[in-house]
Amino acid sequence: MLHKRIIHLILLLLPFFLLPPSSSGRTTINFNHNWTFQKGETANAQAPDFDDSQWRKLDIPHDWGIEGPFDPQGSPSTGKLPWQGQAWYRKSFNLEASMTGKKIYFLFDGIMAFPKIYINGQLAGQWDYGYNSFYVDATDFLNPGSENVIAVHVDTRKHESRWYPGAGIYRKVQMIVSEPVHIPIWGTYVTTPHITESYADISANIEVINSQNTAQLVTLENHLINPEGLVVLSDTSRQRIGPDSLYIFEQWNTLLSPQRWDVDNPQMYGLQSVVKVNGKKVDEIHTPFGIRTFKFTADDGFHLNGRRVQFKGVNLHHDLGPLGAAFYPAALKRQLEIMKEMGCNAIRSSHNMPAPELLEMCDSMGLLVIDESFDKLDAHMDLLPGMDFFEFADRQLKNFIKRDRNHPSIILWSVANEERYLQGNGHGAIRMLNALVNYTNLYDPTRPVTLVTDNFKDVIRWRLFDYFDVHSYNYGRRYAEARREEPNKSVIISESASTVSTRGFYELPLPKEKTDFTDALQISSYDLNAPDWAEPADLDFKWQEEDRFVAGEFVWTGFDYLGEPTPYNEFMVFSGEISQEQASRSSYFGIVDLCGIPKDRYYLYQSYWKPEENLVHILPHWNWENSEHDTVPVFVYTNGDRAELFLNGKSLGFQKKKPLSANPMERYRLMWMGVPYEAGELKAVAYKNGQKIGEKVMRTAGPATHLKLSPETSKLQLDGEDLCFILVEAYDEKGVLAPLADHQVDIQIEGPAEIAGVGNGNPQSLAPFQASNVSLFYGKAIIILKGKRDGNGQIKIKVSSPGLRSVEASITGE
Repeated sequence: MLHKRIIHLILLLLPFFLLPPSSSGRTTINFNHNWTFQKGETANAQAPDFDDSQWRKLDIPHDWGIEGPFDPQGSPSTGKLPWQGQAWYRKSFNLEASMTGKKIYFLFDGIMAFPKIYINGQLAGQWDYGYNSFYVDATDFLNPGSENVIAVHVDTRKHESRWYPGAGIYRKVQMIVSEPVHIPIWGTYVTTPHITESYADISANIEVINSQNTAQLVTLENHLINPEGLVVLSDTSRQRIGPDSLYIFEQWNTLLSPQRWDVDNPQMYGLQSVVKVNGKKVDEIHTPFGIRTFKFTADDGFHLNGRRVQFKGVNLHHDLGPLGAAFYPAALKRQLEIMKEMGCNAIRSSHNMPAPELLEMCDSMGLLVIDESFDKLDAHMDLLPGMDFFEFADRQLKNFIKRDRNHPSIILWSVANEERYLQGNGHGAIRMLNALVNYTNLYDPTRPVTLVTDNFKDVIRWRLFDYFDVHSYNYGRRYAEARREEPNKSVIISESASTVSTRGFYELPLPKEKTDFTDALQISSYDLNAPDWAEPADLDFKWQEEDRFVAGEFVWTGFDYLGEPTPYNEFMVFSGEISQEQASRSSYFGIVDLCGIPKDRYYLYQSYWKPEENLVHILPHWNWENSEHDTVPVFVYTNGDRAELFLNGKSLGFQKKKPLSANPMERYRLMWMGVPYEAGELKAVAYKNGQKIGEKVMRTAGPATHLKLSPETSKLQLDGEDLCFILVEAYDEKGVLAPLADHQVDIQIEGPAEIAGVGNGNPQSLAPFQASNVSLFYGKAIIILKGKRDGNGQIKIKVSSPGLRSVEASITGE
C-alpha cells in the first residue's frame, strides 16, 4: 500500500520536474565565421568555382562603412563615412550526407541593404529593407555530402538615410536544419488573454509545416516552464496534416498563481513545443514569454500590472558608436545597463526594426519597448519607385511582428516616424496609414499601434489619430493640441528634449538663448542648448508634472550616434555659417557620448528619475586658470532639495530647488551663477528633508602625469563576439583627473584579443575607429577589445603616451 502511495505521489509531482535533455530534430548553427569579403562590383562572384582566395577573410557581424576612411567633404548626415556602394560575401562549407531529406534555412537578422543570396551559383532568395530580418529556404539549392558555397551580394546605393545606416551583413547569420515536418521560423505565438491574481489563461498558436508529399499524423506537445525552470503545465494535440501544408495548432490552458513580468521583477516563462510524427520527435522549440497586464489610459498614463508606471525612456539608434552598425550583443547590453543605471525603464527603437537581441535583453532586464518599424515610407525603408507599397508593407510587417510578438517588453508598435507624406495626407496617405495599422493588428491584435508625429496641425486637420491608438508626439508640448481635439486617447512624448552638448566641454558666457551656438563647433555641457524645435530636459520634466495624463517621455537620445550632427550639419553648411569640413560626423543629442561615457546630463536625469537614490554631481571641471572670465557658474545635480557649496573650505551659501519657479532649471538644478574662480577645491554638500545625503568634490588638476586603465569586465569570452570596453584616462600626480588632457595614446595588445574599435566621443574627430591609437578627449577615451576564437589565456593591454607614465591591465580570456 505504501509502495502504491509513493508511485502515486511521483506521478502527481512529475509535471514539476525539469524536462529531460533529448535530441530535437532541429539544429541551429552559428554561421558567422569564416567568410570572405570583397568590396566593389565583381563579375560572376556567385559562381561556386569563383576564386576568392585573395579576398579578405572576416567574421560576421561586419560593417564595411565604419572601417572608413572618413571623407571631410562627405555628408555629415550619414557620418562622413563610405557606406554607399556594393560588395560580396562568400563562404564555403561542407554538408554531411545525413542532411539529405532535411529542410535547411538561412536566417539573416539584418543586411544593409538589398541583399541577394546565391547558393551554389543559383539565386535562392533576396530581400530589400536593410533593418528587417528574413530567411531563405536553401533546401533545393544545397548538395548534402559535398562542399557548398553561399554568396551574398549587398548594395546600399539606393538606400536613403538621415543618419549613418551601416553597410553589409551587420547582424548574425544562422543555418537552421529541420525535419520535413517542423515548426517554421517565427511559427509560435503565445498570448495571455486573461490574467488575474490567481490565474492566467495561456493561449498557444503553433504553426507546423508538413513539407512531405504525403499526409502525416502529427502530435504537438506543449510544456509550460515557469521562471524556476520547472514544467507546470502540459498539453497534447493531434492533427493529420496534408502534403505541403501548414496547420496552426491552438491550445488554451489555465495557469494558477502566475508570476508577473514587471519592470522591477521581469519573470519569464517558456513554452517548450515538441512535434512528433508516428511517435518520433522531429522538432522542438523553446518560446520565452511573460505574463503581464498593461493598458494606456486617457487620463492616468500607462498602467502595468494594475499600477501606473511613468515612462522614463530613451530613443536608441541602431549603431554602436565606434563599432558602427556591426551588432555585438555585449555592446548593446552595455548600452542598456548604462541607461538602466540612470533610471531609464523604456526604450524606443528609433526609427527601425532592431536586432532581435534588443527585445531579449529588454525582456530579461525589465525594460519596456516601443518597437518601431519604419522612419519614412520611401527609400529610407528601401521602398523604391515602382514597388507595390501594400505588398512591401505587408511582407515587412509580417516578418517583423511575427519575430517580435512573444516579447513581454513590447507594449506598443510604431509604424512610422514624422512621416511628412502621411501627416500631410499626400495622395493615398490615409489608405497607407490604415494599411500599416491593419497589417500590424493582423499579426498581433494584442497590442496598440501608434504613428509618431511632429506636425500637430496636419494630424488634427486630417484626424489621423482616428486610425491609431495612442497619441505619440515629438517636442514642444505639441501633444496638447491633439489632446484637446481627441482627449480619449493616451499621450506619449515620443521624443523629448533633444538637448545638445559635448562631454567635458564648457563654454562661457552661458548662452542667453537655447539656440546660441558658437564657432567652437562643440556645445557646452551646461545643458542649456537645444535646436529651435526642441528644449532642455527640465521643460519636459515640468510638462509631465503639470499634465498628469502624459504617460511619460522618450528622450532624444540615450546615446550619441553617427550622423545627424545638429546643429553643425549640412544646413549650417548651406547657409554659409560653416564649411563642409567643419560639419561634424556624429550627434550631440546623447545623454551619453558616442563611446558610452556619461555627459553631465546623465546625472540630471538620474537625479530626477531615481529620486530614491542619493546622488551629488558637480559641473564644470575646475581648471579655468587660462580663462578670460573671472567667475564661473557652478551647477549641482542631486536628488536632494538643497545643497551648500564650498570653495577651498569657504561656504558660498545654499541653493534650494524651487518647485514652483517659472524657470524650469530652478526646479531641478542647483545653480551658483557667479562663483569667483580660484584654483583648489569645490565641494557640494547635499541635503534632503534636512538630512545630509552626500557630498561631491571637484579639484583643480595639475599637469597630466600618468594614464589609468579601467576595464569594465575582468573576463572575456574567446568566441570572436564578446567585447570588453576599457576606459582610458589621464591623471595628475595627486590622482586628480586631468579634464583638458588630449594626448594621443598608443595601444599594445598581448594575448588572444584584438582591437574592435577605439573612440573618444568627439563629434568633430575624423580619426579612424579601427586603430592602434586614440587621442584623449577631455581626459578620456575608450578601447574596445574583442576576444579571438583561436586563442586562450591572459590578455594584456598596455597604453602609453609621450610625457605620461604608461600603464598595463590584464583580462582573463576564457
